[in-house]
Amino acid sequence: MKTWLSLTLAVLLVHLALLQTLPLNLPVTNTPTSPTFATRTVVLTRAPAPSADQTVATQQVKPKAKKPAARAPAREPVVQPSLTPESTVSSTSPTALASVDPGATDPQEQPMADAPADAASAPATAVITPASATEQPASTPATAAITPASAAESATEPATAAMVSATIPEAAPPIPATEVAFNADHLPTSVKLVYRVEANKFPYTLSGELLWQRREQSYQAQLSISTFGQTRVQTSRGQIDPFGLAPERFSDKYRSEVAAHFNRAQGLVSFSANTPNVPLLPGAQDRLSVLVQLGALVASAPQRFSPGTTLRVQTIGPRDGDLWLFTFGSLETLELPGGPQQGLKLVRQPRQLYDQKLEVWLAPDLAYLPARIRITEANGDYVDQKWVASEAADSP
Repeated sequence: MKTWLSLTLAVLLVHLALLQTLPLNLPVTNTPTSPTFATRTVVLTRAPAPSADQTVATQQVKPKAKKPAARAPAREPVVQPSLTPESTVSSTSPTALASVDPGATDPQEQPMADAPADAASAPATAVITPASATEQPASTPATAAITPASAAESATEPATAAMVSATIPEAAPPIPATEVAFNADHLPTSVKLVYRVEANKFPYTLSGELLWQRREQSYQAQLSISTFGQTRVQTSRGQIDPFGLAPERFSDKYRSEVAAHFNRAQGLVSFSANTPNVPLLPGAQDRLSVLVQLGALVASAPQRFSPGTTLRVQTIGPRDGDLWLFTFGSLETLELPGGPQQGLKLVRQPRQLYDQKLEVWLAPDLAYLPARIRITEANGDYVDQKWVASEAADSP
Protein backbone atom coordinates (compact mmCIF):
# COMPACT_ATOMS: atom_id res chain seq x y z
CA MET A 1 0.00 0.00 0.00
CA LYS A 2 2.79 2.36 0.83
CA THR A 3 4.42 1.59 -2.46
CA TRP A 4 1.18 2.47 -4.37
CA LEU A 5 0.84 5.78 -2.61
CA SER A 6 4.46 6.63 -3.24
CA LEU A 7 4.07 6.05 -7.02
CA THR A 8 0.91 8.17 -7.18
CA LEU A 9 2.60 11.06 -5.42
CA ALA A 10 5.63 10.90 -7.71
CA VAL A 11 3.42 11.11 -10.83
CA LEU A 12 1.56 14.12 -9.41
CA LEU A 13 4.78 15.99 -8.77
CA VAL A 14 5.98 15.38 -12.32
CA HIS A 15 2.74 16.88 -13.74
CA LEU A 16 3.02 19.99 -11.62
CA ALA A 17 6.57 20.55 -12.83
CA LEU A 18 5.49 20.35 -16.45
CA LEU A 19 2.65 22.82 -15.98
CA GLN A 20 4.97 25.44 -14.63
CA THR A 21 7.10 25.38 -17.76
CA LEU A 22 4.13 26.41 -20.10
CA PRO A 23 3.69 30.19 -21.14
CA LEU A 24 0.89 32.10 -19.51
CA ASN A 25 -0.57 33.41 -22.93
CA LEU A 26 -0.77 31.39 -26.10
CA PRO A 27 -0.08 33.35 -29.31
CA VAL A 28 -3.12 33.93 -31.54
CA THR A 29 -2.58 34.18 -35.29
CA ASN A 30 -5.27 36.02 -37.42
CA THR A 31 -5.77 34.05 -40.57
CA PRO A 32 -7.56 35.92 -43.42
CA THR A 33 -10.72 34.21 -44.67
CA SER A 34 -12.35 34.43 -48.11
CA PRO A 35 -15.55 32.87 -49.46
CA THR A 36 -15.14 29.74 -51.45
CA PHE A 37 -17.55 28.69 -54.28
CA ALA A 38 -17.86 25.14 -55.34
CA THR A 39 -18.85 24.56 -58.97
CA ARG A 40 -20.03 21.45 -60.68
CA THR A 41 -19.90 20.77 -64.38
CA VAL A 42 -22.73 18.75 -66.00
CA VAL A 43 -21.97 17.20 -69.34
CA LEU A 44 -24.97 16.27 -71.55
CA THR A 45 -24.50 13.55 -74.04
CA ARG A 46 -27.02 12.49 -76.75
CA ALA A 47 -28.01 8.89 -76.79
CA PRO A 48 -27.18 7.15 -80.01
CA ALA A 49 -30.06 6.75 -82.47
CA PRO A 50 -31.70 3.34 -82.32
CA SER A 51 -30.87 0.98 -85.07
CA ALA A 52 -33.43 -0.19 -87.62
CA ASP A 53 -33.78 -3.50 -85.77
CA GLN A 54 -34.48 -1.69 -82.49
CA THR A 55 -37.10 0.57 -84.21
CA VAL A 56 -38.94 -2.39 -85.67
CA ALA A 57 -38.88 -4.15 -82.32
CA THR A 58 -40.26 -1.06 -80.58
CA GLN A 59 -43.08 -0.69 -83.09
CA GLN A 60 -43.99 -4.32 -82.69
CA VAL A 61 -44.36 -4.10 -78.94
CA LYS A 62 -46.04 -0.64 -78.90
CA PRO A 63 -49.60 -1.08 -77.60
CA LYS A 64 -52.39 -0.11 -79.98
CA ALA A 65 -54.26 3.06 -79.05
CA LYS A 66 -57.70 2.34 -77.75
CA LYS A 67 -60.69 3.95 -79.39
CA PRO A 68 -62.85 6.13 -77.15
CA ALA A 69 -65.66 4.30 -75.48
CA ALA A 70 -68.95 4.42 -77.32
CA ARG A 71 -71.34 6.96 -75.96
CA ALA A 72 -74.94 7.54 -76.75
CA PRO A 73 -75.60 10.35 -79.25
CA ALA A 74 -77.02 13.58 -77.99
CA ARG A 75 -80.75 13.84 -78.27
CA GLU A 76 -82.23 17.05 -79.57
CA PRO A 77 -84.81 18.56 -77.27
CA VAL A 78 -88.34 18.32 -78.62
CA VAL A 79 -90.24 21.54 -78.23
CA GLN A 80 -93.89 20.79 -77.65
CA PRO A 81 -96.21 23.75 -78.20
CA SER A 82 -98.72 24.40 -75.50
CA LEU A 83 -102.25 23.31 -76.27
CA THR A 84 -105.20 25.49 -75.37
CA PRO A 85 -108.44 23.85 -74.25
CA GLU A 86 -110.17 24.69 -77.52
CA SER A 87 -107.42 23.02 -79.56
CA THR A 88 -108.28 19.61 -78.07
CA VAL A 89 -110.96 17.60 -79.88
CA SER A 90 -112.76 14.78 -78.11
CA SER A 91 -112.57 11.46 -79.90
CA THR A 92 -116.21 10.71 -79.14
CA SER A 93 -117.72 14.18 -79.52
CA PRO A 94 -119.23 15.63 -82.73
CA THR A 95 -116.76 18.54 -82.31
CA ALA A 96 -114.29 16.35 -84.18
CA LEU A 97 -115.91 17.80 -87.29
CA ALA A 98 -113.21 20.43 -86.95
CA SER A 99 -110.65 18.03 -88.41
CA VAL A 100 -112.24 18.17 -91.86
CA ASP A 101 -110.46 21.46 -92.58
CA PRO A 102 -107.13 20.94 -94.39
CA GLY A 103 -104.28 22.04 -92.14
CA ALA A 104 -106.48 22.87 -89.15
CA THR A 105 -106.61 21.72 -85.52
CA ASP A 106 -108.99 24.11 -83.74
CA PRO A 107 -112.69 23.03 -83.59
CA GLN A 108 -113.72 26.63 -84.09
CA GLU A 109 -111.22 27.66 -86.71
CA GLN A 110 -108.34 25.18 -87.10
CA PRO A 111 -105.42 27.44 -88.11
CA MET A 112 -103.40 25.97 -90.89
CA ALA A 113 -99.90 24.63 -90.39
CA ASP A 114 -96.98 26.79 -91.49
CA ALA A 115 -95.30 26.04 -94.80
CA PRO A 116 -91.89 27.35 -95.90
CA ALA A 117 -91.86 29.97 -98.61
CA ASP A 118 -89.33 28.01 -100.61
CA ALA A 119 -88.73 24.53 -99.22
CA ALA A 120 -86.55 23.53 -102.14
CA SER A 121 -84.04 26.28 -101.36
CA ALA A 122 -83.35 25.01 -97.84
CA PRO A 123 -79.95 23.27 -97.72
CA ALA A 124 -79.68 19.74 -96.41
CA THR A 125 -78.32 19.56 -92.83
CA ALA A 126 -77.62 15.85 -92.57
CA VAL A 127 -73.94 14.89 -92.72
CA ILE A 128 -72.98 11.23 -93.16
CA THR A 129 -69.46 10.14 -92.17
CA PRO A 130 -67.82 6.71 -91.86
CA ALA A 131 -67.68 6.86 -88.06
CA SER A 132 -70.47 5.22 -86.09
CA ALA A 133 -73.15 7.46 -84.68
CA THR A 134 -72.57 5.92 -81.25
CA GLU A 135 -69.13 7.57 -81.12
CA GLN A 136 -70.66 11.03 -80.96
CA PRO A 137 -70.09 12.66 -77.53
CA ALA A 138 -73.19 13.55 -75.57
CA SER A 139 -72.22 17.24 -75.64
CA THR A 140 -71.86 17.36 -79.43
CA PRO A 141 -74.78 18.90 -81.36
CA ALA A 142 -76.83 16.45 -83.38
CA THR A 143 -75.93 18.16 -86.68
CA ALA A 144 -72.16 18.09 -86.07
CA ALA A 145 -70.03 15.75 -88.17
CA ILE A 146 -68.68 12.68 -86.33
CA THR A 147 -64.90 12.49 -86.15
CA PRO A 148 -63.46 9.19 -87.50
CA ALA A 149 -61.76 6.93 -84.98
CA SER A 150 -58.55 6.60 -86.98
CA ALA A 151 -56.55 8.40 -89.64
CA ALA A 152 -57.34 5.69 -92.14
CA GLU A 153 -61.06 6.32 -91.69
CA SER A 154 -60.67 10.10 -92.03
CA ALA A 155 -58.84 9.61 -95.32
CA THR A 156 -61.94 7.95 -96.77
CA GLU A 157 -64.39 10.51 -95.34
CA PRO A 158 -64.30 13.13 -98.16
CA ALA A 159 -64.77 10.52 -100.86
CA THR A 160 -67.63 8.87 -98.98
CA ALA A 161 -69.40 12.20 -98.35
CA ALA A 162 -69.07 13.10 -102.02
CA MET A 163 -70.59 9.77 -103.05
CA VAL A 164 -73.55 10.25 -100.67
CA SER A 165 -74.15 13.80 -101.90
CA ALA A 166 -74.08 12.65 -105.50
CA THR A 167 -76.90 10.15 -104.86
CA ILE A 168 -79.34 12.77 -103.47
CA PRO A 169 -81.02 14.68 -106.32
CA GLU A 170 -81.92 18.30 -105.77
CA ALA A 171 -85.64 19.07 -105.62
CA ALA A 172 -87.05 21.40 -108.23
CA PRO A 173 -87.91 24.87 -106.85
CA PRO A 174 -91.60 25.54 -106.24
CA ILE A 175 -93.56 27.18 -109.06
CA PRO A 176 -95.65 30.23 -108.10
CA ALA A 177 -99.29 29.66 -108.99
CA THR A 178 -99.32 32.87 -111.04
CA GLU A 179 -96.72 31.45 -113.45
CA VAL A 180 -99.05 28.67 -114.58
CA ALA A 181 -101.32 29.38 -117.53
CA PHE A 182 -104.98 29.65 -116.52
CA ASN A 183 -107.94 29.22 -118.84
CA ALA A 184 -111.36 30.09 -117.43
CA ASP A 185 -112.96 27.70 -119.92
CA HIS A 186 -111.54 24.80 -117.86
CA LEU A 187 -113.40 25.80 -114.70
CA PRO A 188 -116.17 23.29 -113.95
CA THR A 189 -119.79 24.21 -114.44
CA SER A 190 -122.11 24.38 -111.43
CA VAL A 191 -122.25 20.99 -109.70
CA LYS A 192 -122.69 19.37 -106.29
CA LEU A 193 -120.43 16.50 -105.24
CA VAL A 194 -121.61 14.17 -102.48
CA TYR A 195 -119.03 12.47 -100.26
CA ARG A 196 -118.84 9.76 -97.64
CA VAL A 197 -116.57 10.83 -94.81
CA GLU A 198 -114.74 8.25 -92.70
CA ALA A 199 -112.76 8.96 -89.54
CA ASN A 200 -110.95 6.56 -87.26
CA LYS A 201 -112.41 8.40 -84.24
CA PHE A 202 -115.96 7.41 -85.22
CA PRO A 203 -117.53 3.95 -85.63
CA TYR A 204 -119.88 5.48 -88.21
CA THR A 205 -119.57 7.54 -91.39
CA LEU A 206 -120.31 11.22 -91.89
CA SER A 207 -121.87 12.94 -94.87
CA GLY A 208 -120.24 15.69 -96.88
CA GLU A 209 -121.05 17.95 -99.83
CA LEU A 210 -119.08 20.26 -102.09
CA LEU A 211 -121.33 22.76 -103.84
CA TRP A 212 -119.66 24.64 -106.71
CA GLN A 213 -121.61 27.45 -108.39
CA ARG A 214 -120.25 29.55 -111.21
CA ARG A 215 -121.33 32.56 -113.19
CA GLU A 216 -119.38 34.23 -115.98
CA GLN A 217 -117.12 36.35 -113.76
CA SER A 218 -117.98 35.20 -110.25
CA TYR A 219 -118.19 32.01 -108.22
CA GLN A 220 -119.29 30.58 -104.90
CA ALA A 221 -118.12 27.33 -103.25
CA GLN A 222 -119.40 25.64 -100.11
CA LEU A 223 -118.06 22.56 -98.31
CA SER A 224 -120.16 21.06 -95.51
CA ILE A 225 -119.67 18.07 -93.19
CA SER A 226 -122.62 16.87 -91.11
CA THR A 227 -123.28 14.40 -88.31
CA PHE A 228 -126.01 14.10 -85.65
CA GLY A 229 -127.66 17.30 -86.80
CA GLN A 230 -124.48 19.36 -86.45
CA THR A 231 -122.82 20.85 -89.50
CA ARG A 232 -119.58 22.61 -90.21
CA VAL A 233 -119.66 24.84 -93.29
CA GLN A 234 -116.86 26.61 -95.14
CA THR A 235 -117.83 29.15 -97.79
CA SER A 236 -115.74 30.96 -100.40
CA ARG A 237 -117.02 33.57 -102.81
CA GLY A 238 -115.31 35.95 -105.19
CA GLN A 239 -114.49 36.86 -108.78
CA ILE A 240 -112.68 35.17 -111.67
CA ASP A 241 -109.64 37.07 -112.97
CA PRO A 242 -106.76 36.25 -115.39
CA PHE A 243 -104.98 34.27 -112.64
CA GLY A 244 -108.04 32.16 -111.77
CA LEU A 245 -110.25 32.41 -108.71
CA ALA A 246 -109.98 35.68 -106.79
CA PRO A 247 -111.66 35.19 -103.39
CA GLU A 248 -113.32 38.15 -101.71
CA ARG A 249 -114.57 36.49 -98.52
CA PHE A 250 -113.90 33.15 -96.83
CA SER A 251 -115.87 32.01 -93.79
CA ASP A 252 -115.75 29.02 -91.48
CA LYS A 253 -118.85 28.36 -89.39
CA TYR A 254 -119.17 25.84 -86.59
CA ARG A 255 -121.35 27.12 -83.74
CA SER A 256 -119.93 30.59 -84.48
CA GLU A 257 -118.51 32.10 -87.66
CA VAL A 258 -115.08 33.59 -88.37
CA ALA A 259 -114.17 35.10 -91.71
CA ALA A 260 -111.33 36.52 -93.81
CA HIS A 261 -111.81 39.52 -96.11
CA PHE A 262 -109.64 40.06 -99.19
CA ASN A 263 -109.01 43.79 -99.67
CA ARG A 264 -107.34 43.96 -103.06
CA ALA A 265 -107.29 47.75 -103.20
CA GLN A 266 -105.08 47.87 -100.09
CA GLY A 267 -103.30 44.58 -100.80
CA LEU A 268 -104.24 43.14 -97.40
CA VAL A 269 -106.32 40.37 -95.87
CA SER A 270 -108.21 41.25 -92.69
CA PHE A 271 -109.92 38.90 -90.25
CA SER A 272 -113.10 39.16 -88.21
CA ALA A 273 -111.28 37.57 -85.27
CA ASN A 274 -109.10 40.74 -85.02
CA THR A 275 -105.94 38.79 -85.73
CA PRO A 276 -103.14 40.70 -87.54
CA ASN A 277 -103.61 41.49 -91.23
CA VAL A 278 -101.47 39.68 -93.78
CA PRO A 279 -100.22 40.92 -97.17
CA LEU A 280 -102.30 39.77 -100.13
CA LEU A 281 -100.17 38.20 -102.86
CA PRO A 282 -101.16 37.66 -106.51
CA GLY A 283 -102.98 34.38 -107.02
CA ALA A 284 -103.89 34.04 -103.32
CA GLN A 285 -106.57 31.49 -102.42
CA ASP A 286 -108.48 30.46 -99.32
CA ARG A 287 -108.61 26.93 -97.91
CA LEU A 288 -111.64 26.00 -99.98
CA SER A 289 -111.03 27.84 -103.25
CA VAL A 290 -107.49 26.43 -103.45
CA LEU A 291 -108.93 22.95 -104.15
CA VAL A 292 -110.90 24.24 -107.16
CA GLN A 293 -108.05 26.49 -108.30
CA LEU A 294 -105.58 23.60 -108.40
CA GLY A 295 -107.94 21.58 -110.55
CA ALA A 296 -108.43 24.49 -112.96
CA LEU A 297 -104.67 25.00 -113.31
CA VAL A 298 -104.11 21.31 -114.03
CA ALA A 299 -106.92 21.28 -116.59
CA SER A 300 -105.44 24.38 -118.26
CA ALA A 301 -101.92 22.92 -118.65
CA PRO A 302 -101.78 19.21 -117.65
CA GLN A 303 -98.33 18.74 -119.23
CA ARG A 304 -96.88 21.27 -116.77
CA PHE A 305 -97.45 19.10 -113.70
CA SER A 306 -95.23 16.05 -113.99
CA PRO A 307 -94.63 13.95 -110.85
CA GLY A 308 -92.39 15.81 -108.42
CA THR A 309 -93.54 19.28 -109.49
CA THR A 310 -94.24 21.58 -106.53
CA LEU A 311 -96.71 24.46 -106.75
CA ARG A 312 -96.64 27.39 -104.33
CA VAL A 313 -99.93 29.07 -103.40
CA GLN A 314 -100.67 31.65 -100.72
CA THR A 315 -103.54 30.11 -98.75
CA ILE A 316 -105.72 32.14 -96.40
CA GLY A 317 -107.58 30.70 -93.42
CA PRO A 318 -110.25 32.38 -91.30
CA ARG A 319 -107.62 33.84 -88.94
CA ASP A 320 -104.28 33.76 -90.72
CA GLY A 321 -102.51 32.93 -93.97
CA ASP A 322 -99.30 31.42 -95.27
CA LEU A 323 -97.69 29.79 -98.30
CA TRP A 324 -98.71 26.20 -99.00
CA LEU A 325 -96.58 23.89 -101.13
CA PHE A 326 -98.34 21.14 -103.09
CA THR A 327 -96.24 18.37 -104.63
CA PHE A 328 -97.74 16.51 -107.57
CA GLY A 329 -97.70 12.74 -107.84
CA SER A 330 -98.95 10.41 -110.55
CA LEU A 331 -102.41 9.41 -111.75
CA GLU A 332 -103.89 6.70 -109.52
CA THR A 333 -106.96 4.48 -109.72
CA LEU A 334 -109.29 5.09 -106.78
CA GLU A 335 -111.89 2.64 -105.54
CA LEU A 336 -114.60 4.98 -104.28
CA PRO A 337 -118.18 4.48 -103.03
CA GLY A 338 -119.45 6.06 -106.26
CA GLY A 339 -117.29 3.80 -108.43
CA PRO A 340 -113.67 3.78 -109.62
CA GLN A 341 -112.12 7.08 -110.62
CA GLN A 342 -108.73 8.16 -111.93
CA GLY A 343 -107.21 10.76 -109.60
CA LEU A 344 -104.09 12.94 -109.87
CA LYS A 345 -102.55 12.97 -106.41
CA LEU A 346 -101.28 16.12 -104.70
CA VAL A 347 -99.65 16.14 -101.27
CA ARG A 348 -99.03 18.94 -98.83
CA GLN A 349 -96.45 17.46 -96.47
CA PRO A 350 -96.26 18.48 -92.79
CA ARG A 351 -93.22 20.56 -91.88
CA GLN A 352 -93.53 20.95 -88.12
CA LEU A 353 -94.17 18.52 -85.30
CA TYR A 354 -97.96 18.79 -85.16
CA ASP A 355 -98.69 19.72 -88.77
CA GLN A 356 -101.35 17.81 -90.69
CA LYS A 357 -100.70 15.94 -93.91
CA LEU A 358 -103.16 16.80 -96.69
CA GLU A 359 -103.68 14.50 -99.68
CA VAL A 360 -105.99 15.44 -102.56
CA TRP A 361 -106.91 13.43 -105.66
CA LEU A 362 -108.20 15.52 -108.59
CA ALA A 363 -110.39 13.48 -110.96
CA PRO A 364 -110.37 14.33 -114.70
CA ASP A 365 -113.87 12.85 -115.06
CA LEU A 366 -115.12 15.25 -112.36
CA ALA A 367 -113.68 18.34 -114.13
CA TYR A 368 -110.62 17.99 -111.87
CA LEU A 369 -112.65 18.56 -108.70
CA PRO A 370 -111.52 16.50 -105.68
CA ALA A 371 -112.61 12.88 -105.82
CA ARG A 372 -110.94 12.21 -102.49
CA ILE A 373 -109.52 14.33 -99.65
CA ARG A 374 -107.59 12.72 -96.82
CA ILE A 375 -106.27 14.58 -93.76
CA THR A 376 -103.86 12.78 -91.42
CA GLU A 377 -102.92 14.10 -87.98
CA ALA A 378 -99.44 13.80 -86.48
CA ASN A 379 -100.70 11.08 -84.11
CA GLY A 380 -102.14 9.01 -86.98
CA ASP A 381 -105.80 10.07 -86.71
CA TYR A 382 -107.36 10.67 -90.10
CA VAL A 383 -110.45 11.95 -91.91
CA ASP A 384 -111.06 10.46 -95.36
CA GLN A 385 -113.57 12.11 -97.70
CA LYS A 386 -114.56 9.95 -100.73
CA TRP A 387 -116.77 10.76 -103.69
CA VAL A 388 -120.19 9.10 -103.85
CA ALA A 389 -122.15 10.94 -106.55
CA SER A 390 -122.44 14.11 -108.60
CA GLU A 391 -125.64 16.15 -108.81
CA ALA A 392 -126.70 19.14 -110.88
CA ALA A 393 -126.64 22.54 -109.22
CA ASP A 394 -127.96 25.98 -110.10
CA SER A 395 -125.77 29.02 -110.59
CA PRO A 396 -125.65 31.49 -107.69
